[in-house]
Amino acid sequence: MWLFYYLAAVNASGIAVMGIDKLKAKRRYRRISERSIFTLAAAGGALGVWIGMSLFRHKTRHKSFCLGIPALLMLNILVVYLLLNFGV
Repeated sequence: MWLFYYLAAVNASGIAVMGIDKLKAKRRYRRISERSIFTLAAAGGALGVWIGMSLFRHKTRHKSFCLGIPALLMLNILVVYLLLNFGV
């Protein structure tokens, strides 16, 4: 059950981070670093970041995001599968 709560929180954070970064971009404020966004995605929030990219139309022209976030999502799915089935 803890895994569900963790994934819900980290993916909600991913959506929020993309929305906040888009708002900061529009207002020309200091931005959230790409490294921070990728770290959040790698920590299990790739689905949230991907939803945020689509929802806010943010970072959709960056190849590193268009390729990297789906790759991290596949990695997230693999890790969740391994945790649920093998307790690794």
